[in-house]
Amino acid sequence: MIYQYKTQGVCSRAIEIELDGDVIKSVRFDGGCNGNTQGVAALVKGRKVDEVVDLLEDIRCGHKNTSCPAQLAQALMEAVQQQL
Repeated sequence: MIYQYKTQGVCSRAIEIELDGDVIKSVRFDGGCNGNTQGVAALVKGRKVDEVVDLLEDIRCGHKNTSCPAQLAQALMEAVQQQL
C-alpha cells in the first residue's frame, strides 16, 4: 500500500509511505532538510509501524509543536487506519 500524507507545520510538504502490512517498505519526503529526511527514511525502512510511531511521535523541531519525524509518525498512524 502506498499512502500520501500532506504535512503541516514543517518544512517538508508531503510524505509518501509504502507499507507491507505493518512493516515500512519505504518513505520519501517531499522537501525538508534533505540529509535529515533521507536519514530518517533509511532508519525506519523495514521496521514495524508501531515501533516507529513510538520513537518519533513526540519529537519537536525548535520552537515548533511538531517535526518531520513527528509528521511521519502521524502519517503512519493514518496509513494504518486507512488499511483497516
